[in-house]
Amino acid sequence: MTPRTPPPLLCVGTAVATGAGQTSAAPAPQALAAENAMLRLALERLPHGLCMFDGQDRLLLVNRRYREIWDLPAHLARPGTPFADIIAGTRGSETKQSRAAPQPQAGSEGTRRREWRMEDGRTIEIVVTRMPDGGCVAVHEDVTEQRRSSEKIAYLARHDVLTGLPNRSVLREDLAQRLAGVSRGQALAVLCVDLDGFKAVNDTFGHAAGDALLRAVAQRMRDNTRAGDLVVRLGGDEFALVQCGTPQPDSAAALGQRLVDTLSQPFEIGGSRMHIGASVGVALAPADGNDAETLLKNADLAMYRAKSEGRNGVRYFEPDMDALAQQRRALECDLRQALVLGQMHLAYQPQLSLDGQHVTGVEALLRWQHPTLGAIPPDRFISVAEESGLIVPIGRWVLSQACRDAVQWPAPVRVAVNVSAVQFVRGSLLHDVTLALAQSGLPAVRLEIEITESVMMADNPQTLAVLRELQSRGVQVAMDDFGTGYSSLSYLRSFRFDRIKIDRSFVRDLETSAEARSIVRAVAGLGRNLEMATTIEGVETQGQLDIARREGCSDVQGFLFSKPRPASEIAAFIQAHGHAPAQADN
Repeated sequence: MTPRTPPPLLCVGTAVATGAGQTSAAPAPQALAAENAMLRLALERLPHGLCMFDGQDRLLLVNRRYREIWDLPAHLARPGTPFADIIAGTRGSETKQSRAAPQPQAGSEGTRRREWRMEDGRTIEIVVTRMPDGGCVAVHEDVTEQRRSSEKIAYLARHDVLTGLPNRSVLREDLAQRLAGVSRGQALAVLCVDLDGFKAVNDTFGHAAGDALLRAVAQRMRDNTRAGDLVVRLGGDEFALVQCGTPQPDSAAALGQRLVDTLSQPFEIGGSRMHIGASVGVALAPADGNDAETLLKNADLAMYRAKSEGRNGVRYFEPDMDALAQQRRALECDLRQALVLGQMHLAYQPQLSLDGQHVTGVEALLRWQHPTLGAIPPDRFISVAEESGLIVPIGRWVLSQACRDAVQWPAPVRVAVNVSAVQFVRGSLLHDVTLALAQSGLPAVRLEIEITESVMMADNPQTLAVLRELQSRGVQVAMDDFGTGYSSLSYLRSFRFDRIKIDRSFVRDLETSAEARSIVRAVAGLGRNLEMATTIEGVETQGQLDIARREGCSDVQGFLFSKPRPASEIAAFIQAHGHAPAQADN
Protein backbone atom coordinates (compact mmCIF):
# COMPACT_ATOMS: atom_id res chain seq x y z
CA MET A 1 0.00 0.00 0.00
CA THR A 2 1.39 3.42 -0.88
CA PRO A 3 1.87 6.00 1.90
CA ARG A 4 -0.38 8.41 0.06
CA THR A 5 -3.29 5.94 0.43
CA PRO A 6 -3.67 5.25 4.14
CA PRO A 7 -4.15 1.72 5.36
CA PRO A 8 -6.91 0.28 7.46
CA LEU A 9 -6.70 3.05 10.03
CA LEU A 10 -9.02 5.75 11.21
CA CYS A 11 -8.14 9.01 12.77
CA VAL A 12 -9.99 10.82 15.50
CA GLY A 13 -9.24 14.25 15.81
CA THR A 14 -8.71 17.82 15.49
CA ALA A 15 -10.73 20.74 14.12
CA VAL A 16 -11.73 20.21 10.50
CA ALA A 17 -11.57 23.02 7.95
CA THR A 18 -14.84 23.87 6.22
CA GLY A 19 -13.18 24.93 3.00
CA ALA A 20 -9.81 25.55 1.47
CA GLY A 21 -8.17 28.23 3.58
CA GLN A 22 -11.40 29.22 5.35
CA THR A 23 -12.84 28.48 8.77
CA SER A 24 -16.20 29.11 10.31
CA ALA A 25 -16.78 31.75 12.93
CA ALA A 26 -15.22 30.57 16.16
CA PRO A 27 -17.88 29.38 18.61
CA ALA A 28 -17.66 30.09 22.31
CA PRO A 29 -15.09 27.92 24.15
CA GLN A 30 -17.71 26.12 26.24
CA ALA A 31 -19.86 25.34 23.19
CA LEU A 32 -16.79 24.13 21.28
CA ALA A 33 -15.80 21.86 24.18
CA ALA A 34 -19.30 20.44 24.32
CA GLU A 35 -19.28 19.86 20.57
CA ASN A 36 -15.91 18.12 20.71
CA ALA A 37 -17.09 15.94 23.59
CA MET A 38 -20.15 14.86 21.62
CA LEU A 39 -18.05 14.25 18.54
CA ARG A 40 -15.58 12.10 20.49
CA LEU A 41 -18.48 10.14 22.06
CA ALA A 42 -20.04 9.54 18.65
CA LEU A 43 -16.75 8.43 17.14
CA GLU A 44 -15.98 6.08 20.01
CA ARG A 45 -19.37 4.42 19.68
CA LEU A 46 -19.21 3.87 15.93
CA PRO A 47 -19.48 0.15 14.99
CA HIS A 48 -16.78 0.70 12.33
CA GLY A 49 -13.21 1.78 12.72
CA LEU A 50 -12.46 5.34 11.68
CA CYS A 51 -9.18 7.16 11.07
CA MET A 52 -8.05 10.47 9.54
CA PHE A 53 -4.66 11.50 8.12
CA ASP A 54 -3.39 14.94 7.06
CA GLY A 55 -1.72 15.83 3.76
CA GLN A 56 1.65 14.65 5.08
CA ASP A 57 0.20 11.20 5.97
CA ARG A 58 0.27 11.90 9.69
CA LEU A 59 -2.42 10.56 11.94
CA LEU A 60 -5.02 13.06 13.08
CA LEU A 61 -7.42 10.79 14.94
CA VAL A 62 -8.61 7.20 15.41
CA ASN A 63 -11.57 5.78 17.31
CA ARG A 64 -11.84 2.80 19.68
CA ARG A 65 -13.16 0.34 17.09
CA TYR A 66 -10.24 1.14 14.79
CA ARG A 67 -7.75 0.38 17.55
CA GLU A 68 -9.58 -2.92 18.27
CA ILE A 69 -9.64 -4.01 14.63
CA TRP A 70 -5.94 -3.42 14.13
CA ASP A 71 -4.88 -4.25 17.67
CA LEU A 72 -3.04 -0.95 17.59
CA PRO A 73 -0.64 -0.22 20.51
CA ALA A 74 -1.16 3.09 22.31
CA HIS A 75 1.96 4.78 20.93
CA LEU A 76 0.80 4.22 17.34
CA ALA A 77 -2.63 5.73 18.02
CA ARG A 78 -1.30 9.17 19.00
CA PRO A 79 -1.99 12.14 16.68
CA GLY A 80 1.03 12.92 14.52
CA THR A 81 2.12 9.29 14.09
CA PRO A 82 3.40 8.76 10.53
CA PHE A 83 1.39 6.41 8.34
CA ALA A 84 4.54 4.38 7.61
CA ASP A 85 4.98 3.59 11.32
CA ILE A 86 1.42 2.36 11.60
CA ILE A 87 1.86 0.14 8.53
CA ALA A 88 5.05 -1.30 10.00
CA GLY A 89 3.16 -2.25 13.16
CA THR A 90 0.31 -3.94 11.32
CA ARG A 91 0.27 -7.78 11.36
CA GLY A 92 -1.10 -8.39 7.90
CA SER A 93 -0.92 -7.25 4.31
CA GLU A 94 -3.08 -5.92 1.52
CA THR A 95 -4.53 -8.67 -0.65
CA LYS A 96 -3.30 -9.17 -4.20
CA GLN A 97 -6.70 -8.31 -5.66
CA SER A 98 -6.81 -5.08 -3.67
CA ARG A 99 -3.34 -4.01 -4.77
CA ALA A 100 -4.24 -4.67 -8.40
CA ALA A 101 -7.41 -2.56 -8.25
CA PRO A 102 -7.21 0.94 -9.82
CA GLN A 103 -6.81 3.86 -7.40
CA PRO A 104 -7.08 7.64 -7.63
CA GLN A 105 -4.05 9.59 -8.87
CA ALA A 106 -1.83 11.12 -6.19
CA GLY A 107 -3.07 14.53 -5.24
CA SER A 108 -6.58 13.91 -6.64
CA GLU A 109 -9.81 13.36 -4.82
CA GLY A 110 -11.60 10.04 -4.91
CA THR A 111 -12.81 6.99 -2.98
CA ARG A 112 -11.60 3.42 -3.29
CA ARG A 113 -12.04 0.16 -1.43
CA ARG A 114 -9.10 -1.78 -0.09
CA GLU A 115 -8.87 -5.20 1.49
CA TRP A 116 -6.43 -6.34 4.14
CA ARG A 117 -5.78 -9.95 5.20
CA MET A 118 -4.55 -10.28 8.78
CA GLU A 119 -2.16 -12.96 10.00
CA ASP A 120 -4.90 -14.39 12.24
CA GLY A 121 -7.10 -14.98 9.17
CA ARG A 122 -9.40 -12.00 9.54
CA THR A 123 -10.37 -9.86 6.54
CA ILE A 124 -10.61 -6.09 6.92
CA GLU A 125 -12.34 -3.93 4.35
CA ILE A 126 -11.32 -0.28 4.12
CA VAL A 127 -13.05 2.58 2.32
CA VAL A 128 -10.55 5.41 1.80
CA THR A 129 -11.69 8.91 0.78
CA ARG A 130 -9.02 11.36 -0.35
CA MET A 131 -9.68 15.00 0.65
CA PRO A 132 -8.88 18.13 -1.45
CA ASP A 133 -5.98 19.10 0.83
CA GLY A 134 -4.30 15.69 0.34
CA GLY A 135 -5.46 14.20 3.64
CA CYS A 136 -7.84 11.28 3.86
CA VAL A 137 -10.59 9.69 5.92
CA ALA A 138 -10.89 5.89 6.06
CA VAL A 139 -13.61 3.62 7.42
CA HIS A 140 -12.58 0.10 8.47
CA GLU A 141 -14.80 -2.94 8.91
CA ASP A 142 -13.99 -6.48 9.98
CA VAL A 143 -15.87 -8.44 7.28
CA THR A 144 -14.51 -11.87 8.19
CA GLU A 145 -17.86 -13.40 9.14
CA GLN A 146 -19.62 -11.75 6.21
CA ARG A 147 -17.07 -13.18 3.80
CA ARG A 148 -17.31 -16.61 5.41
CA SER A 149 -21.09 -16.52 5.13
CA SER A 150 -20.92 -15.42 1.51
CA GLU A 151 -18.36 -18.08 0.71
CA LYS A 152 -20.50 -20.69 2.46
CA ILE A 153 -23.60 -19.63 0.53
CA ALA A 154 -21.63 -19.75 -2.73
CA TYR A 155 -20.25 -23.17 -1.79
CA LEU A 156 -23.66 -24.56 -0.89
CA ALA A 157 -25.08 -23.33 -4.17
CA ARG A 158 -22.58 -25.51 -6.00
CA HIS A 159 -22.02 -28.47 -3.69
CA ASP A 160 -23.94 -31.26 -2.05
CA VAL A 161 -24.13 -30.59 1.69
CA LEU A 162 -24.02 -34.25 2.72
CA THR A 163 -21.06 -35.54 0.70
CA GLY A 164 -19.22 -32.35 -0.21
CA LEU A 165 -19.30 -33.36 -3.88
CA PRO A 166 -20.16 -30.82 -6.59
CA ASN A 167 -23.82 -30.73 -7.57
CA ARG A 168 -25.82 -30.83 -10.79
CA SER A 169 -25.24 -27.14 -11.62
CA VAL A 170 -21.46 -27.64 -11.50
CA LEU A 171 -21.88 -30.73 -13.68
CA ARG A 172 -23.72 -28.76 -16.36
CA GLU A 173 -21.10 -25.98 -16.33
CA ASP A 174 -18.23 -28.46 -16.45
CA LEU A 175 -19.81 -30.42 -19.29
CA ALA A 176 -20.43 -27.26 -21.29
CA GLN A 177 -16.76 -26.31 -21.00
CA ARG A 178 -15.45 -29.79 -21.74
CA LEU A 179 -17.77 -30.34 -24.67
CA ALA A 180 -16.13 -27.37 -26.38
CA GLY A 181 -12.98 -29.50 -26.51
CA VAL A 182 -14.77 -32.51 -27.96
CA SER A 183 -14.92 -30.79 -31.32
CA ARG A 184 -11.11 -30.61 -31.21
CA GLY A 185 -10.85 -34.38 -30.87
CA GLN A 186 -10.84 -34.91 -27.10
CA ALA A 187 -12.78 -37.95 -25.90
CA LEU A 188 -15.42 -37.45 -23.19
CA ALA A 189 -17.54 -39.90 -21.22
CA VAL A 190 -20.42 -39.31 -18.82
CA LEU A 191 -21.15 -42.06 -16.29
CA CYS A 192 -24.35 -42.25 -14.24
CA VAL A 193 -24.11 -44.39 -11.11
CA ASP A 194 -27.10 -45.62 -9.10
CA LEU A 195 -26.64 -47.59 -5.89
CA ASP A 196 -28.26 -51.03 -5.81
CA GLY A 197 -29.95 -51.92 -2.53
CA PHE A 198 -29.50 -48.52 -0.90
CA LYS A 199 -33.21 -47.95 -0.22
CA ALA A 200 -33.45 -51.19 1.71
CA VAL A 201 -30.42 -50.25 3.81
CA ASN A 202 -31.73 -46.73 4.36
CA ASP A 203 -35.17 -47.96 5.43
CA THR A 204 -33.71 -50.66 7.66
CA PHE A 205 -31.03 -48.70 9.51
CA GLY A 206 -32.54 -45.23 9.34
CA HIS A 207 -31.59 -42.04 7.53
CA ALA A 208 -28.58 -41.24 9.72
CA ALA A 209 -26.93 -44.54 8.75
CA GLY A 210 -28.00 -43.99 5.15
CA ASP A 211 -26.34 -40.57 5.15
CA ALA A 212 -23.14 -42.05 6.58
CA LEU A 213 -23.21 -44.71 3.87
CA LEU A 214 -23.58 -42.06 1.14
CA ARG A 215 -20.56 -40.20 2.52
CA ALA A 216 -18.55 -43.42 2.47
CA VAL A 217 -19.68 -44.09 -1.11
CA ALA A 218 -18.60 -40.59 -2.16
CA GLN A 219 -15.16 -41.14 -0.66
CA ARG A 220 -14.70 -44.46 -2.43
CA MET A 221 -15.65 -42.80 -5.70
CA ARG A 222 -13.08 -40.03 -5.11
CA ASP A 223 -10.44 -42.64 -4.31
CA ASN A 224 -11.09 -44.46 -7.58
CA THR A 225 -10.98 -41.52 -9.98
CA ARG A 226 -8.22 -39.34 -11.39
CA ALA A 227 -7.62 -35.74 -10.39
CA GLY A 228 -9.09 -34.55 -13.70
CA ASP A 229 -12.33 -36.53 -13.34
CA LEU A 230 -15.42 -34.80 -11.98
CA VAL A 231 -17.49 -36.69 -9.40
CA VAL A 232 -20.97 -35.31 -8.73
CA ARG A 233 -23.90 -36.25 -6.52
CA LEU A 234 -27.11 -35.78 -8.47
CA GLY A 235 -29.36 -36.48 -5.48
CA GLY A 236 -30.62 -39.44 -3.47
CA ASP A 237 -28.41 -42.41 -4.26
CA GLU A 238 -27.50 -41.22 -7.76
CA PHE A 239 -24.06 -39.96 -8.80
CA ALA A 240 -22.42 -38.89 -12.05
CA LEU A 241 -18.86 -38.72 -13.31
CA VAL A 242 -17.24 -36.92 -16.21
CA GLN A 243 -14.08 -38.40 -17.68
CA CYS A 244 -12.11 -36.46 -20.28
CA GLY A 245 -8.74 -36.71 -22.01
CA THR A 246 -8.41 -40.51 -21.98
CA PRO A 247 -8.98 -43.09 -24.75
CA GLN A 248 -12.63 -44.05 -25.03
CA PRO A 249 -14.55 -46.28 -24.66
CA ASP A 250 -11.90 -48.35 -22.86
CA SER A 251 -11.24 -45.77 -20.11
CA ALA A 252 -14.94 -45.42 -19.25
CA ALA A 253 -15.33 -49.20 -19.19
CA ALA A 254 -12.40 -49.55 -16.80
CA LEU A 255 -13.67 -46.76 -14.55
CA GLY A 256 -17.21 -48.12 -14.53
CA GLN A 257 -16.08 -51.62 -13.60
CA ARG A 258 -13.76 -50.21 -10.93
CA LEU A 259 -16.71 -48.40 -9.36
CA VAL A 260 -18.89 -51.52 -9.49
CA ASP A 261 -16.14 -53.56 -7.82
CA THR A 262 -15.32 -51.10 -5.05
CA LEU A 263 -18.94 -50.27 -4.20
CA SER A 264 -19.78 -53.97 -4.00
CA GLN A 265 -17.34 -54.39 -1.12
CA PRO A 266 -19.00 -54.32 2.36
CA PHE A 267 -19.30 -51.02 4.22
CA GLU A 268 -18.83 -50.84 7.99
CA ILE A 269 -21.22 -48.15 9.22
CA GLY A 270 -21.96 -47.62 12.90
CA GLY A 271 -20.86 -51.10 13.84
CA SER A 272 -23.04 -52.75 11.16
CA ARG A 273 -21.93 -54.33 7.91
CA MET A 274 -23.87 -53.15 4.89
CA HIS A 275 -23.87 -54.56 1.36
CA ILE A 276 -24.90 -52.53 -1.66
CA GLY A 277 -23.90 -52.51 -5.30
CA ALA A 278 -23.83 -50.13 -8.22
CA SER A 279 -25.31 -49.99 -11.70
CA VAL A 280 -23.37 -47.80 -14.13
CA GLY A 281 -24.50 -46.31 -17.43
CA VAL A 282 -22.10 -44.70 -19.91
CA ALA A 283 -22.70 -42.15 -22.67
CA LEU A 284 -19.90 -40.94 -24.95
CA ALA A 285 -19.58 -37.58 -26.69
CA PRO A 286 -20.18 -36.76 -29.44
CA ALA A 287 -21.61 -40.12 -30.56
CA ASP A 288 -24.32 -40.20 -27.85
CA GLY A 289 -24.92 -36.45 -27.63
CA ASN A 290 -23.14 -33.14 -27.90
CA ASP A 291 -24.88 -31.28 -25.07
CA ALA A 292 -25.05 -31.84 -21.33
CA GLU A 293 -28.74 -32.73 -21.08
CA THR A 294 -28.64 -35.31 -23.87
CA LEU A 295 -25.53 -36.99 -22.49
CA LEU A 296 -26.94 -37.16 -18.97
CA LYS A 297 -30.26 -38.55 -20.21
CA ASN A 298 -28.57 -41.22 -22.30
CA ALA A 299 -26.14 -42.22 -19.53
CA ASP A 300 -29.15 -42.48 -17.22
CA LEU A 301 -30.95 -44.75 -19.69
CA ALA A 302 -27.89 -46.97 -19.92
CA MET A 303 -27.74 -47.13 -16.13
CA TYR A 304 -31.35 -48.29 -15.93
CA ARG A 305 -30.59 -50.96 -18.51
CA ALA A 306 -27.76 -52.16 -16.26
CA LYS A 307 -30.22 -52.34 -13.35
CA SER A 308 -32.83 -54.22 -15.36
CA GLU A 309 -30.25 -56.77 -16.49
CA GLY A 310 -29.35 -57.87 -12.99
CA ARG A 311 -27.69 -54.79 -11.48
CA ASN A 312 -24.08 -54.47 -10.40
CA GLY A 313 -22.84 -53.95 -13.94
CA VAL A 314 -21.85 -51.43 -16.62
CA ARG A 315 -23.80 -50.70 -19.79
CA TYR A 316 -23.20 -48.31 -22.68
CA PHE A 317 -25.98 -46.27 -24.20
CA GLU A 318 -27.68 -47.73 -27.25
CA PRO A 319 -30.25 -45.89 -29.38
CA ASP A 320 -33.07 -48.34 -28.60
CA MET A 321 -32.79 -47.66 -24.87
CA ASP A 322 -34.91 -44.52 -25.09
CA ALA A 323 -37.81 -46.46 -26.58
CA LEU A 324 -37.44 -49.18 -23.95
CA ALA A 325 -37.42 -46.57 -21.18
CA GLN A 326 -40.70 -45.19 -22.46
CA GLN A 327 -42.13 -48.70 -22.48
CA ARG A 328 -40.97 -49.19 -18.89
CA ARG A 329 -42.64 -45.96 -17.78
CA ALA A 330 -45.84 -47.06 -19.51
CA LEU A 331 -45.56 -50.43 -17.78
CA GLU A 332 -45.31 -48.74 -14.38
CA CYS A 333 -48.41 -46.66 -15.12
CA ASP A 334 -50.33 -49.79 -16.07
CA LEU A 335 -49.02 -51.64 -13.03
CA ARG A 336 -50.48 -48.99 -10.74
CA GLN A 337 -53.94 -49.90 -12.01
CA ALA A 338 -53.47 -53.66 -12.32
CA LEU A 339 -54.66 -54.54 -8.81
CA VAL A 340 -57.63 -52.17 -8.95
CA LEU A 341 -58.73 -53.56 -12.32
CA GLY A 342 -58.36 -57.19 -11.21
CA GLN A 343 -55.58 -58.04 -13.65
CA MET A 344 -53.46 -59.81 -11.02
CA HIS A 345 -53.94 -63.44 -10.07
CA LEU A 346 -52.00 -66.21 -8.35
CA ALA A 347 -50.82 -69.55 -9.68
CA TYR A 348 -49.60 -72.28 -7.35
CA GLN A 349 -46.83 -74.83 -7.94
CA PRO A 350 -47.02 -77.95 -5.73
CA GLN A 351 -44.11 -79.12 -3.56
CA LEU A 352 -43.84 -82.84 -2.78
CA SER A 353 -42.08 -84.85 -0.15
CA LEU A 354 -39.34 -87.08 -1.56
CA ASP A 355 -39.87 -89.87 0.92
CA GLY A 356 -43.48 -90.51 -0.08
CA GLN A 357 -44.09 -88.02 -2.89
CA HIS A 358 -47.14 -86.59 -1.19
CA VAL A 359 -47.99 -82.89 -1.35
CA THR A 360 -46.46 -80.88 1.48
CA GLY A 361 -47.12 -77.40 0.20
CA VAL A 362 -47.54 -75.04 -2.74
CA GLU A 363 -45.68 -71.89 -3.74
CA ALA A 364 -47.79 -68.86 -4.65
CA LEU A 365 -46.59 -67.26 -7.89
CA LEU A 366 -47.81 -63.84 -9.01
CA ARG A 367 -49.18 -63.46 -12.53
CA TRP A 368 -50.27 -60.36 -14.47
CA GLN A 369 -52.65 -60.60 -17.39
CA HIS A 370 -52.40 -57.27 -19.21
CA PRO A 371 -55.51 -56.38 -21.28
CA THR A 372 -53.49 -55.60 -24.43
CA LEU A 373 -50.01 -57.04 -23.84
CA GLY A 374 -51.27 -60.38 -22.58
CA ALA A 375 -49.39 -62.35 -19.91
CA ILE A 376 -46.45 -60.31 -18.60
CA PRO A 377 -43.74 -62.49 -17.00
CA PRO A 378 -42.75 -61.67 -13.39
CA ASP A 379 -39.12 -61.02 -14.29
CA ARG A 380 -40.37 -58.09 -16.36
CA PHE A 381 -42.69 -56.39 -13.87
CA ILE A 382 -41.41 -57.36 -10.39
CA SER A 383 -38.35 -55.10 -10.69
CA VAL A 384 -40.62 -52.23 -11.77
CA ALA A 385 -42.85 -52.88 -8.76
CA GLU A 386 -39.86 -52.90 -6.40
CA GLU A 387 -38.30 -49.71 -7.74
CA SER A 388 -41.61 -47.84 -7.67
CA GLY A 389 -42.66 -49.15 -4.22
CA LEU A 390 -45.76 -50.78 -5.72
CA ILE A 391 -44.49 -54.12 -4.44
CA VAL A 392 -45.76 -53.16 -0.96
CA PRO A 393 -49.51 -53.04 -1.78
CA ILE A 394 -49.10 -55.85 -4.31
CA GLY A 395 -47.33 -58.02 -1.75
CA ARG A 396 -50.05 -57.28 0.81
CA TRP A 397 -52.67 -58.48 -1.66
CA VAL A 398 -50.67 -61.63 -2.47
CA LEU A 399 -50.49 -62.55 1.23
CA SER A 400 -54.19 -62.01 1.71
CA GLN A 401 -55.23 -63.93 -1.43
CA ALA A 402 -52.85 -66.84 -0.82
CA CYS A 403 -54.18 -67.33 2.70
CA ARG A 404 -57.80 -67.19 1.49
CA ASP A 405 -57.03 -69.83 -1.16
CA ALA A 406 -54.98 -72.09 1.12
CA VAL A 407 -57.64 -72.32 3.82
CA GLN A 408 -59.77 -74.26 1.30
CA TRP A 409 -57.14 -77.01 0.96
CA PRO A 410 -56.65 -79.90 3.39
CA ALA A 411 -54.32 -79.51 6.34
CA PRO A 412 -51.39 -79.58 6.80
CA VAL A 413 -50.59 -78.45 3.22
CA ARG A 414 -48.89 -75.07 3.55
CA VAL A 415 -48.70 -72.12 1.17
CA ALA A 416 -45.37 -70.35 0.56
CA VAL A 417 -45.38 -66.62 -0.27
CA ASN A 418 -42.35 -64.73 -1.56
CA VAL A 419 -41.58 -61.47 0.24
CA SER A 420 -39.48 -58.80 -1.46
CA ALA A 421 -36.73 -57.03 0.45
CA VAL A 422 -38.44 -53.74 -0.39
CA GLN A 423 -41.77 -55.03 0.87
CA PHE A 424 -40.07 -56.32 3.99
CA VAL A 425 -38.37 -53.10 5.06
CA ARG A 426 -40.71 -50.45 3.64
CA GLY A 427 -44.02 -52.10 4.35
CA SER A 428 -45.56 -53.45 7.54
CA LEU A 429 -44.92 -57.15 7.02
CA LEU A 430 -45.79 -58.32 10.52
CA HIS A 431 -49.11 -56.47 10.42
CA ASP A 432 -49.87 -57.70 6.89
CA VAL A 433 -49.23 -61.34 7.85
CA THR A 434 -51.30 -61.05 11.01
CA LEU A 435 -54.20 -59.49 9.12
CA ALA A 436 -54.08 -62.05 6.29
CA LEU A 437 -54.18 -64.95 8.75
CA ALA A 438 -56.96 -63.42 10.85
CA GLN A 439 -59.19 -62.58 7.88
CA SER A 440 -58.72 -65.97 6.20
CA GLY A 441 -58.71 -68.19 9.28
CA LEU A 442 -55.62 -70.03 8.01
CA PRO A 443 -53.50 -71.47 10.86
CA ALA A 444 -50.13 -69.70 11.07
CA VAL A 445 -48.25 -73.00 10.77
CA ARG A 446 -49.61 -73.41 7.23
CA LEU A 447 -48.08 -70.13 6.01
CA GLU A 448 -44.45 -70.04 4.90
CA ILE A 449 -42.66 -66.76 4.14
CA GLU A 450 -39.88 -67.07 1.56
CA ILE A 451 -37.13 -64.45 1.67
CA THR A 452 -33.97 -64.04 -0.38
CA GLU A 453 -30.57 -62.95 0.85
CA SER A 454 -31.36 -59.33 -0.05
CA VAL A 455 -33.55 -59.20 3.08
CA MET A 456 -30.74 -60.52 5.25
CA MET A 457 -27.97 -58.45 3.68
CA ALA A 458 -28.74 -55.41 5.83
CA ASP A 459 -27.81 -57.41 8.94
CA ASN A 460 -30.35 -55.36 10.88
CA PRO A 461 -31.56 -56.42 14.34
CA GLN A 462 -35.05 -55.17 13.47
CA THR A 463 -35.19 -57.53 10.48
CA LEU A 464 -34.24 -60.50 12.62
CA ALA A 465 -36.73 -59.43 15.29
CA VAL A 466 -39.59 -59.50 12.76
CA LEU A 467 -38.53 -62.91 11.46
CA ARG A 468 -38.30 -64.32 14.98
CA GLU A 469 -41.69 -62.87 15.87
CA LEU A 470 -43.22 -64.54 12.81
CA GLN A 471 -41.72 -67.87 13.84
CA SER A 472 -42.94 -67.46 17.42
CA ARG A 473 -46.47 -67.14 16.04
CA GLY A 474 -46.07 -70.37 14.09
CA VAL A 475 -45.29 -68.95 10.64
CA GLN A 476 -42.48 -70.80 8.86
CA VAL A 477 -39.60 -68.91 7.22
CA ALA A 478 -37.64 -70.24 4.24
CA MET A 479 -34.41 -69.03 2.59
CA ASP A 480 -35.09 -68.92 -1.15
CA ASP A 481 -32.44 -69.19 -3.90
CA PHE A 482 -29.93 -70.52 -1.38
CA GLY A 483 -26.30 -70.35 -2.49
CA THR A 484 -26.64 -67.63 -5.14
CA GLY A 485 -25.78 -64.60 -2.98
CA TYR A 486 -22.89 -63.23 -0.94
CA SER A 487 -22.76 -65.24 2.26
CA SER A 488 -25.61 -67.70 2.63
CA LEU A 489 -23.87 -69.70 5.35
CA SER A 490 -23.48 -66.68 7.62
CA TYR A 491 -27.24 -66.08 7.43
CA LEU A 492 -27.91 -69.62 8.66
CA ARG A 493 -25.94 -68.73 11.78
CA SER A 494 -27.84 -65.50 12.45
CA PHE A 495 -31.33 -67.00 11.96
CA ARG A 496 -32.72 -70.54 12.23
CA PHE A 497 -34.71 -71.01 9.03
CA ASP A 498 -37.37 -73.69 8.77
CA ARG A 499 -36.46 -74.48 5.18
CA ILE A 500 -33.65 -74.00 2.66
CA LYS A 501 -34.62 -73.86 -1.02
CA ILE A 502 -31.80 -74.98 -3.32
CA ASP A 503 -31.73 -72.71 -6.35
CA ARG A 504 -32.62 -74.19 -9.73
CA SER A 505 -29.25 -73.06 -11.14
CA PHE A 506 -27.64 -75.99 -9.27
CA VAL A 507 -30.31 -78.43 -10.44
CA ARG A 508 -29.93 -77.77 -14.15
CA ASP A 509 -26.59 -79.62 -14.37
CA LEU A 510 -27.21 -82.33 -11.79
CA GLU A 511 -27.04 -85.17 -14.29
CA THR A 512 -23.81 -83.98 -15.96
CA SER A 513 -21.86 -82.10 -13.31
CA ALA A 514 -20.16 -83.73 -10.34
CA GLU A 515 -19.67 -80.27 -8.88
CA ALA A 516 -23.43 -79.54 -8.95
CA ARG A 517 -24.13 -82.89 -7.26
CA SER A 518 -21.54 -82.11 -4.57
CA ILE A 519 -23.16 -78.75 -3.84
CA VAL A 520 -26.63 -80.29 -3.53
CA ARG A 521 -25.24 -83.04 -1.30
CA ALA A 522 -23.53 -80.47 0.95
CA VAL A 523 -26.63 -78.27 1.27
CA ALA A 524 -28.88 -81.27 1.99
CA GLY A 525 -26.46 -82.45 4.67
CA LEU A 526 -26.31 -78.97 6.15
CA GLY A 527 -30.11 -78.91 6.33
CA ARG A 528 -30.25 -82.26 8.12
CA ASN A 529 -27.61 -81.22 10.67
CA LEU A 530 -29.39 -77.93 11.35
CA GLU A 531 -32.81 -79.60 11.35
CA MET A 532 -34.00 -77.57 8.37
CA ALA A 533 -36.02 -78.99 5.50
CA THR A 534 -34.41 -78.73 2.04
CA THR A 535 -36.55 -78.17 -1.05
CA ILE A 536 -34.85 -78.56 -4.42
CA GLU A 537 -36.41 -76.35 -7.12
CA GLY A 538 -36.62 -76.71 -10.87
CA VAL A 539 -36.67 -80.52 -11.11
CA GLU A 540 -37.71 -81.41 -14.65
CA THR A 541 -36.35 -84.91 -15.30
CA GLN A 542 -36.46 -88.29 -13.60
CA GLY A 543 -32.67 -88.29 -13.45
CA GLN A 544 -32.63 -85.02 -11.49
CA LEU A 545 -35.27 -86.43 -9.16
CA ASP A 546 -33.26 -89.61 -8.50
CA ILE A 547 -30.13 -87.60 -7.68
CA ALA A 548 -32.05 -85.22 -5.39
CA ARG A 549 -33.48 -88.19 -3.49
CA ARG A 550 -30.10 -89.92 -3.30
CA GLU A 551 -28.32 -86.79 -2.04
CA GLY A 552 -30.78 -86.40 0.82
CA CYS A 553 -33.13 -83.51 -0.11
CA SER A 554 -36.45 -83.62 1.75
CA ASP A 555 -38.81 -81.95 -0.76
CA VAL A 556 -38.97 -81.31 -4.47
CA GLN A 557 -40.62 -78.77 -6.75
CA GLY A 558 -40.62 -78.58 -10.53
CA PHE A 559 -42.28 -79.26 -13.87
CA LEU A 560 -41.64 -83.00 -13.54
CA PHE A 561 -44.58 -83.07 -11.13
CA SER A 562 -46.59 -80.00 -12.01
CA LYS A 563 -46.48 -76.64 -13.65
CA PRO A 564 -47.98 -73.70 -11.71
CA ARG A 565 -51.75 -74.17 -11.53
CA PRO A 566 -54.73 -71.95 -10.77
CA ALA A 567 -56.12 -72.17 -7.24
CA SER A 568 -59.16 -74.07 -8.50
CA GLU A 569 -57.00 -77.08 -9.52
CA ILE A 570 -54.89 -77.42 -6.38
CA ALA A 571 -57.44 -79.34 -4.28
CA ALA A 572 -57.79 -82.01 -6.98
CA PHE A 573 -54.03 -82.28 -7.35
CA ILE A 574 -53.60 -82.77 -3.60
CA GLN A 575 -56.29 -85.44 -3.61
CA ALA A 576 -54.62 -87.27 -6.49
CA HIS A 577 -51.15 -87.26 -4.92
CA GLY A 578 -52.08 -87.45 -1.24
CA HIS A 579 -50.81 -85.39 1.67
CA ALA A 580 -49.41 -85.91 5.12
CA PRO A 581 -52.02 -86.47 7.84
CA ALA A 582 -53.04 -83.38 9.74
CA GLN A 583 -51.73 -83.03 13.30
CA ALA A 584 -53.85 -81.76 16.12
CA ASP A 585 -53.09 -78.20 17.18
CA ASN A 586 -51.38 -77.86 20.52
